[in-house]
Amino acid sequence: MKRREFLKLSVATAAIAALSRQLRAQTAITEIRIGYQKNGVLVIARQQATLEKHFASQGISVKWVEFSSGPPMLEAMNVGSIDYGAVGDSPPVFAQSAGAAIVYAAGQPVTNGQGILVQNNSPIRSIADLKGKRVGFTKGSSAHNIVVQTLEKAGLTYADITPVYLTPPDAGPAFANGSIDAWSIWDPYFAIGETRQQGRILVNASEITKTNSFYIANRDFAKNRGPVLQQIIDMTSATANWAEAHREEVAKSLSAVTGIPLDIQTVAANRSSFAVGPITDDIVATQQGVADRFFKLGLIPRPVAVRDAVWKPVQT
Repeated sequence: MKRREFLKLSVATAAIAALSRQLRAQTAITEIRIGYQKNGVLVIARQQATLEKHFASQGISVKWVEFSSGPPMLEAMNVGSIDYGAVGDSPPVFAQSAGAAIVYAAGQPVTNGQGILVQNNSPIRSIADLKGKRVGFTKGSSAHNIVVQTLEKAGLTYADITPVYLTPPDAGPAFANGSIDAWSIWDPYFAIGETRQQGRILVNASEITKTNSFYIANRDFAKNRGPVLQQIIDMTSATANWAEAHREEVAKSLSAVTGIPLDIQTVAANRSSFAVGPITDDIVATQQGVADRFFKLGLIPRPVAVRDAVWKPVQT
């Protein structure tokens, strides 16, 4: 084949591939896949079928996929298995550093409901006492960030503790049987540790740093389905506004969906912040601080610019 013919064929092939991607993007969407954990606004939305009711007239169904923590949720989102989900502050930093196909779609300030627990009879009485201790948490989760910033506050380094990477279902028994000395965790597991496993709060995250949770979307979904994503965010925000004023009903919803006892979910619901809003400059700055800290400690392979992954709705 002559070089000129080859170049013509290459250009044609590229054009066909581009057209194929465009046609796929224009194909009517029939299902939205939502990732959720055992807490938060999305659990309430699922229990109330908020999204199902909203999208029914558009012929769009909703599929719910449960995850134990944020990191595996974002792994699934990166490969396109889910379109939208809620996570803490650290998972998107790890994901973005790894080149994951995600965007920040909305934000949610976290005022309480996470921290570090020790056993009630533990000799650990201060942050400084964590030196040389085994601290359990999920790697790449918001609990990871709390550990890092808590240590910094006491003048300790990450090397001063023995991190034990455990998922919440594994960390609970490890905490109860003494396999770990402290547990960094979020609600409802935080409440479980307090009420069922004789936990004593060593640190409330709100005393250490300003934290945020995020609603994350698959990058291609956000690019190709912007109007649908905006509707999901709007319905998430509406559910959050309802939750702020109906905490007793929230606890019942959380308990019904997750199977976690009502008394535990009541503790979690009463101290939660539900309000959902856009990704502000302040949120970006706070999240950039998390990313910079993790890179400095060598916890992520390369620096990231958080703002580069913030979704910008197309103005019409």
